Amino acid sequence: MYTFDDLVTRVLGRAAEPGTSVIGIAGAPGAGKSTLTEALVAAARARLGDDAVAHVPMDGFHLADVELRRLGRLDRKGAPDTFDVAGYAALLRRIRGRTEVVYAPGFERDIEQPVAGAIPVFPDTAVVLTEGNYLLLDDPGWAAVAAEIDEIWFCVIEDDLRVARLVARHVAFGKSAVAARRWVAKVDEPNARLVAATAERADLAVPVATVRPSSH
Repeated sequence: MYTFDDLVTRVLGRAAEPGTSVIGIAGAPGAGKSTLTEALVAAARARLGDDAVAHVPMDGFHLADVELRRLGRLDRKGAPDTFDVAGYAALLRRIRGRTEVVYAPGFERDIEQPVAGAIPVFPDTAVVLTEGNYLLLDDPGWAAVAAEIDEIWFCVIEDDLRVARLVARHVAFGKSAVAARRWVAKVDEPNARLVAATAERADLAVPVATVRPSSH
């Protein structure tokens, strides 16, 4: 069983290697990937400095709603083909070989849209944590993303808790309870089943319910 401190130690170990290391954190929608990543980034920055660690989320590569509408995919936003996966792979590749600041896109949940140039990755950044659902997907586009990642962890969580989190998240960002449950059933859960089938490819399984930051 891995503790939070164990995971921080792995991040610090990657940071000590030459160049820039990339750690991926995968898992189903609502598994707690962002929460875990943000905690790890904060802990590693406390040891290494703010510029030494960056968080580059997959969500920054969501296609904008206007493009999803054009493609006829807006009603299943979040599926694997609703991301700029080639752009994601290219950005990770650029980060690994950079000599200048690279600006990665973020994702603003208040408007549910990607935001360009939101995250600076500095020339001396030692480790990048990137998190997203599909890092382990057996698909040529997503395999190109995985090829730019040194190790990928998979967040393990009970489905009931994960689904409850998803419904609460959708409600918090404007959906009614009925609409939130409908979206989870029609969109999030098919994606979750797809992601669950990729877990065996992970380098590390992380039980997120038991991995919590230490108090010191």
